[in-house]
Amino acid sequence: MKTFSKSKQLRSAITKDKLNGKRVAFVPTMGNLHEGHIQLVRRARQVADVVVVSIFVNPLQFGANEDLDNYPRTLAADKEKLFSEGVNYLLYPDVEEIYPEGMDKQTLVVVPDLSDTLCGASRPGHFAGVATVVNKLFQIVQPDIAIFGKKDFQQLAIIEKMVKDLCMPIDIVGEETARDVDGLALSSRNGYLTEEQRTIAPALHQTLLECREAIACGFDSYQALEDYCTEALKNAGFEPDYFSVRDAVTLREVTGETEQIVILAAAKLGTPRLIDNVTLTLNPSQDWGMLAAH
Repeated sequence: MKTFSKSKQLRSAITKDKLNGKRVAFVPTMGNLHEGHIQLVRRARQVADVVVVSIFVNPLQFGANEDLDNYPRTLAADKEKLFSEGVNYLLYPDVEEIYPEGMDKQTLVVVPDLSDTLCGASRPGHFAGVATVVNKLFQIVQPDIAIFGKKDFQQLAIIEKMVKDLCMPIDIVGEETARDVDGLALSSRNGYLTEEQRTIAPALHQTLLECREAIACGFDSYQALEDYCTEALKNAGFEPDYFSVRDAVTLREVTGETEQIVILAAAKLGTPRLIDNVTLTLNPSQDWGMLAAH
């Protein structure tokens, strides 16, 4: 595995690979790698000849009161994991490499509508920071395919829309959420949970599953479900940001045209803010809604 801190050096290496007809897959990360990231890397290895991973804690997507300074940085351990998975190239740039003129002068990429709701409503500017840095990394790596986790469902939708709208020749692949044995979605922020909070945390996923089951059984009063599940999370010890049933394509309210539902939740448990989601494909041939659940 070769590690690069400069974009030009990485691009030069990838250009040679592409001239030799090799297909390039890219996994962007912020480091502190866990099994969920490794799952993305393994998928990349399956679909391409060359695997590129980036580690960059992007300050542009952190708000004023968020945990940028405390975000875990574990480069040595991350390198060891990536090496053992057969990654070809690691890009580990500093902030000056990505934002040479400073963030205040950086051209921003904004994906409207999808960015304004859910996490976007709670974290103004967050998704502009995400879309901008992913765009820049795509320009540096110029991959054929990029792999993202479905745990960040809204982020994945925004990146898919950005790639489509800007005519980028990149296939975006969403990988299923990696979970612990008790259902908790793997996340770097799980490391902030106390022992007691860790025992409570799986209730987030369980509540999502219960909501999905109710919809699959024909309960279609979505507001009532959202209110009930929000209260259930509060009673379990969470501070819910949102619990919402949405159209999986538009991320807006479910309509008669909706073919797939996504149920999304974000909630604080102490300091960490946890997110998760489940989906449900509606079957119009059946009156009461059961279908394929994911």
